[in-house]
Amino acid sequence: MGTRPANTRPPAMSLSLRDQLLQAGLLDPKKAQQQQQLTREQRHQRREQTKKAPTGPDPRVIAQQKAAAEKAARDAELNRKLQDKQDQKARRAQVKQLIEQHRVPKITESDELYNFVDNKRVRRLPVDRPMREKLIAGTLVIVRCDGRYEIVPADIAAKIVERDPHAGLKVTAAPESSASAPADEDDPYRDHKIPDDLMW
Repeated sequence: MGTRPANTRPPAMSLSLRDQLLQAGLLDPKKAQQQQQLTREQRHQRREQTKKAPTGPDPRVIAQQKAAAEKAARDAELNRKLQDKQDQKARRAQVKQLIEQHRVPKITESDELYNFVDNKRVRRLPVDRPMREKLIAGTLVIVRCDGRYEIVPADIAAKIVERDPHAGLKVTAAPESSASAPADEDDPYRDHKIPDDLMW
């Protein structure tokens, strides 16, 4: 285990491949130097090109971001529609519950009918005299749900219309006799007043 003599070469492992090829005589020193110079210049040119390259966003990244934004917008619209359907279903259930709890019992044994207009068609419900008077006065209101007509108190009808504006039917009372309106001199029926509780 003595010291190594001065004329012995260092182990080949510590030399670069270029140095090893030069020592072995497999590489010309001039060509090696030229190659090294060329490699340095190429590295320098690459660095310069990367510095000069525009730093704008990559078109592929922009396309991906745009696609992601469009997908998010579509998902948001689908979620909104789904939420609207669920809200509508909940409101419809509330309307049914209000009608079930507060409807006025139907009159089955009555010759008296209350006529009203719905969608330009005349409809009728059997009523008794007190119910007719309350309908004319507006304390009772006709509502529609699932193609059926029910009579409910006016305050309940207001709650129903809040949840479904198409459920409540606007039933107007018969017009009062217009004493203030000028009478037509030629009207043959001017002396005959129309009663408020006229059944038609």
